[in-house]
Amino acid sequence: MAVSFEYVAKETATNLWRNRMMALAAILTVAVSLSLVGTALLLRQAVNRQIGQWSNNVSLQIFMDAGATSTQVTSVRSTIAQTPQITRCSYLDHAQSYAQAKQVLAGSPTAIAALTPATTPTVFKCQLKSPGDAATVATTFNSGVPGVYKATSPSQSIRVMQQVTNVLQLILLVVAIVLLVSSLVLILNAIRMAIFARRREVGVMKLVGATNWFIRVPFMLEGLVQGVLGALAAVVIVLLSNVGVSYLIRRYKVLGSAVLPVHDLVVTELVVMLIGVVVGVAGSSVAVRRFLDV
Repeated sequence: MAVSFEYVAKETATNLWRNRMMALAAILTVAVSLSLVGTALLLRQAVNRQIGQWSNNVSLQIFMDAGATSTQVTSVRSTIAQTPQITRCSYLDHAQSYAQAKQVLAGSPTAIAALTPATTPTVFKCQLKSPGDAATVATTFNSGVPGVYKATSPSQSIRVMQQVTNVLQLILLVVAIVLLVSSLVLILNAIRMAIFARRREVGVMKLVGATNWFIRVPFMLEGLVQGVLGALAAVVIVLLSNVGVSYLIRRYKVLGSAVLPVHDLVVTELVVMLIGVVVGVAGSSVAVRRFLDV
């Protein structure tokens, strides 16, 4: 007995309508779980792009003592020139360093009031050949060079941000996996209920010579439809989330490198769709194997 598209579509729609509440629960669970998966993937890509941008522009700041002499400044400038890891440096005198400090501390009037141009340390802002050299070069200038108060680089902040992002991503993925398992169980249970509701029809079809696949395909397609519908909902949610985040980034001009190109977004959405298909097929396949006696 051949399996026609019209028959499969009709039977699948009938099964979905009979168990509409269970099917809706499965679809929503798939949508929520895949939204978390998509969000975690986008978060990872965005953070990696931003960290890559920051890493390529890692600068080393060498703060001089507020009372450093011109001889000490000249000596440090000479040391910088002899450091091969440093490509170029700019020097901010007391007035320039004070102006920069006022910008950085704009939200802390008390801190600004405590500073004067004379008490604000001068600073060398240096670019490095490789971001990985930041810690080594900073250690060199922090090892008792006369006149140097402290050498710092943002590499530690970048590492902290990466660690926090990894933890957040792990939490999202763990929750998503739990929800995916839940959605798989819901799909399995929906198919089981559909099989139970049609057990007499299945027996009649076997008596009239229906093949195993003729009986199984509508039930398997039911799970596939639930997975695909949930994945489509997740795709829309992830897309809207990405649009919203991109708008905020452009609006407030922060973390500009975190805006993902269209290619990365499309790949993420395809991964979300693929996972939805796999969950739907897996749930229906297990249900058919366990509960459909043909």
